Amino acid sequence: MQLLRAIDAFGAHLETVRRLSPATVRAYRADLADLADAVGDRELADVDLDALRDWLWRATQRGDARSTVARRTSSARALFRWAREEGLIGVDPSLRLVTPKRGRTLPHVAAAPALDELLRRMAAAAADGDPLALRDHALIELLYGAGVRVSELCGLDVDDVDLDRATARVVGKGAKERVVPFGAPAARAVGAYLTRGRPALAARGDGAGAALFLGARGRRVGPRTVYELVARTVAPAMGVETVGPHALRHSAATHLLDGGADLRAVQEILGHASLGTTQIYTHVSSERLAAAYRLAHPRA
Repeated sequence: MQLLRAIDAFGAHLETVRRLSPATVRAYRADLADLADAVGDRELADVDLDALRDWLWRATQRGDARSTVARRTSSARALFRWAREEGLIGVDPSLRLVTPKRGRTLPHVAAAPALDELLRRMAAAAADGDPLALRDHALIELLYGAGVRVSELCGLDVDDVDLDRATARVVGKGAKERVVPFGAPAARAVGAYLTRGRPALAARGDGAGAALFLGARGRRVGPRTVYELVARTVAPAMGVETVGPHALRHSAATHLLDGGADLRAVQEILGHASLGTTQIYTHVSSERLAAAYRLAHPRA
């Protein structure tokens, strides 16, 4: 099988069998398209270890980030592992590829008092009953309170939220469903939005359906709107120029661990497939602890 044809078949496998998100599949396809550009559309079985190493070497020479090279190595391994399992090749040339170590990038984390003050101001703004202010307050409270991804938040329907139990049913990566808890402030904010905000927004258009969070025109809110809201409200509270919704997820995880939550419980709340992904927050927490020690201890 030719390389480009194999990449198409592998992409279909990721979509239909592994049920990865469209964004993840696009990332795999982009990485493997770069491989095809480098080695040509040859027979898959003719792509050997030297060709793969040369491809990755070229990427480093043109200045690709270490994380990008590591991701492309992972994509190539996934392709050839699948091809070997499907009987398309006899030997997997990617087994001897060395993955470059990724540089550790610690996530932005907001201080809890800063978030408390921000949410207090948003609650005050929503008290006048403006539909968008009610929505924005509920949206930020739920992003931080439940630690959900922006895609999970935008995908929520009204029936996915149980205010009595303070839980939300979300669909995460790989179409995996989980139930996440949130606190009383988020429950109050979402309840106020459902009572006084959402009906007014839904009346502005005919495309609301079952969506929980609606835009100014009465349709399901999209990630771009959430990004703009977080950049406008959360970034100033954190003292940074720009920040995305994931900062609230990072902050929720770090604050849970700072408060003594079990690492595996945080893993389940965040929906991480691997505990190793969650462990970065233990590093963030220890860094914060070390900083506090250095500032406060007389013999630091």
